[in-house]
Amino acid sequence: MNDAAHDRVDEARILLEALGFDQERSNERSALVLLALAHLTAADPWSAATAPMVGTRAIMDWIRDEYETEYAPNTRETIRRFTLHQFAAAGLVVENPDEPGRPVNSPKWCYQLRPEALRLVRTNETPGFSDELATYRMVLPGLAAQYASERAMARIPVTLPGGDEVTLSPGGQNALIKLMVDEFCQRYTPGGRVLYVGDADTKWAHNERAPLEALGVRVDEHGKMPDLVVHLPRPAPEEDWLILMEAASSHGPVDAGRHQELAALFAGSTAGLVYVSCFPSRAIMRKYLTQIAWETEVWCAEDPTHLIHFNGERFLGPYEQQR
Repeated sequence: MNDAAHDRVDEARILLEALGFDQERSNERSALVLLALAHLTAADPWSAATAPMVGTRAIMDWIRDEYETEYAPNTRETIRRFTLHQFAAAGLVVENPDEPGRPVNSPKWCYQLRPEALRLVRTNETPGFSDELATYRMVLPGLAAQYASERAMARIPVTLPGGDEVTLSPGGQNALIKLMVDEFCQRYTPGGRVLYVGDADTKWAHNERAPLEALGVRVDEHGKMPDLVVHLPRPAPEEDWLILMEAASSHGPVDAGRHQELAALFAGSTAGLVYVSCFPSRAIMRKYLTQIAWETEVWCAEDPTHLIHFNGERFLGPYEQQR
């Protein structure tokens, strides 16, 4: 990085400090990210700042090409989690202005400086910066509230069988998890109680510890829970089931290894364990067909009225070795 580039990075760092960001969000990495978001080279005046929609990979490429600083591919998550996420939370940038509901694992996920932030950036290193900064600070609480509102609006609402409502982040497996609650539970676990719902964003979106513990299940937050756990109580002990469901839209189903993990995790359960791999479609199921464990069930959201049973002497039920 040449002297002009170093000077420009220092200016960006001072700007971030003036905005109240902590040391992590006003270090060299975060300063370079801000410059990439504004599409500013070392030779450009601050007034030339723009606000393109850019993804994390494009930001890293810009930093490499314009500031001769290359970040390893495995630092992409660091930039996203420890700079861009906080920029968004503070209202400096908006995520996916073209499609707010974009899934978090989408390769099209992008960021853009907000108009208010762009106006401020363009005045940096000018006599008008102080006045613009004062104005920006006045609107900042509103920007943060607006960001929180946008995040809430993009979340997926899910109504559990008992009437409780939870919301899931708009990404990962969550669209399929909603279908598992809405479609599978309605058909195959009437009267059942959803005890756990996972979330691609927060993991423990819904967790009823007391009923699980009453069934002999104690799981700490480091346990790799299934995506959905439903208790189907029955008068006869042999018909009291705990249904462990995995959403397999982008990662694998209940294979032999996962079957063992879940059996160990729920080993104390007094209810019989039923394992279900859930897919969006049969086309996706075919990719994993050879991996699905025997004595488990398969459900496809595109054919919600049918189940596929992998061997065994019963249909949709636990087996003694799984107790």
